[in-house]
Amino acid sequence: MPEWKISEGLTDYEDALAFMEDRVAGIASGSADECVWLLEHPPLYTSGTSARREDLTDPDRFPVYDARRGGQYTYHGPGQRVVYVMLDVGKRGRDVRAFVEQLERWVIGTLAEFNISGHIRAGRVGVWVERPDKPRNADGSVAEDKIAAIGIRLRKWISFHGISINVEPELEHFTGIVPCGITEHGVTSLADLGLPVTMQDLDVALMRGFRQVFGD
Repeated sequence: MPEWKISEGLTDYEDALAFMEDRVAGIASGSADECVWLLEHPPLYTSGTSARREDLTDPDRFPVYDARRGGQYTYHGPGQRVVYVMLDVGKRGRDVRAFVEQLERWVIGTLAEFNISGHIRAGRVGVWVERPDKPRNADGSVAEDKIAAIGIRLRKWISFHGISINVEPELEHFTGIVPCGITEHGVTSLADLGLPVTMQDLDVALMRGFRQVFGD
């Protein structure tokens, strides 16, 4: 198992980047262990390598950081569990797509512990939940909201950045961006779905789910 690091309070984004850079270098050189870091950030937006400027609809609302990870714009803030995964993908098969699929299965398995059915959709990054309680889409399909985002970067086959799961963030804060460039679907959280899940509850489920997907 990698080292599990859990930070209380809110972690400055630049401090998190600096820690990941240092740990990734250490893993690559063999001087540091793999690490999974669970934390929360103050309200901020991050841009990935595919971010489009027009998708930042309120650029003065919160600080905006260039994350240099895959993906587009995302929001981080209190009530959202951010999970940074610093793992040696080189020793785990050197298959980036398979690694992302493992992250997806990890999130879906974790949500299942709270009786939430998470889904992966072609052309849409992240994990989605169906919302039959909302009006159907124009094409008659069931409405869907995003509950978790996934975006990673690799250096020397070591991953960093990772996933974020909405526990009880201020969902209105997502309106300052077009999350992941998708306009036709919304964003939800465990609390929005009527589930009073604590960060500690989620952390326990994440640790258990990690073992099931990645092994000991």
